[in-house]
Amino acid sequence: MKKLNITIKLEMSVPDDWELVKTSEGGQVLKLPDNQFMDIAIEPLFATDPEETWSNTEDDDVLNDILDMVESEDVVYEFVTH
Repeated sequence: MKKLNITIKLEMSVPDDWELVKTSEGGQVLKLPDNQFMDIAIEPLFATDPEETWSNTEDDDVLNDILDMVESEDVVYEFVTH
């Protein structure tokens, strides 16, 4: 088995009323209006042809098998102000 490191960086324009909050485990999530929270994480997508439409799996066992391969996850949120 070999290691695979994946770095995901997203730049988004979000509403001004979104906030960053820390979880009890020290991570960060986004607080949206109406006391909803959002975490952005990896979700595997599948296709039978790389040139066709990609979609998530409907099979929870397949998804769980893929997610079990993830040894750690680190998502850092930071608002950028100019």
